[in-house]
Amino acid sequence: MKLKVLNVSTNKSTSTEVPDSIFARDFNESLVHQVTTAYMATGRQGSKAQKNRAAVSGGGKKPWAQKGTGRARAGTSRGPIWRSGGVTFAAQPRSYAQKVNKKMYKGAISVIFSELVRSERLKVVKEFGVKDTKTKNITTLLKALDVKDALLMTDELDENLYLSSRNLYHVGVCDTQSIDPVSLIGYENVVMTEAALKKVQGML
Repeated sequence: MKLKVLNVSTNKSTSTEVPDSIFARDFNESLVHQVTTAYMATGRQGSKAQKNRAAVSGGGKKPWAQKGTGRARAGTSRGPIWRSGGVTFAAQPRSYAQKVNKKMYKGAISVIFSELVRSERLKVVKEFGVKDTKTKNITTLLKALDVKDALLMTDELDENLYLSSRNLYHVGVCDTQSIDPVSLIGYENVVMTEAALKKVQGML
């Protein structure tokens, strides 16, 4: 299949050939859901920790004699029912990461790109051409492309592009190495350079 490549400076467009195996796949909702959920779960910190009765300091001495006091027997003052005692089922640091095969991850990214193409939400430009760090450059670019909410993707991280767009709430910037399913789904449009398009083909 062919995709239109727009030259922003001249407002003229050409076309480039892309493989159907990446940009014309059938939508697989369960695959996209599984990979997206796994990606978000992996980002969870999971560092919550509480002290159980073994980890709480003190309580080495038996509080009172086993018999003769009239009180209930007690072996430690750091049991869960005591003030300053340990937590009964104490939370421990854990990992929320879910295993996702490389083939599944790449497949989900391809499915998302295919859906973006079908819904005409993927736009390819020759280059962004941002020479200095001015927000006006990005607003002019988005106006030329007739988009407001967009993820701008380059083959390598462009500092001028990043600094120019960070004040815009509905605009994100990434390079091909940091593609993730949440970002691709989270923006209404994805605008990428022709160089980034070729790099994505090599990755997938």
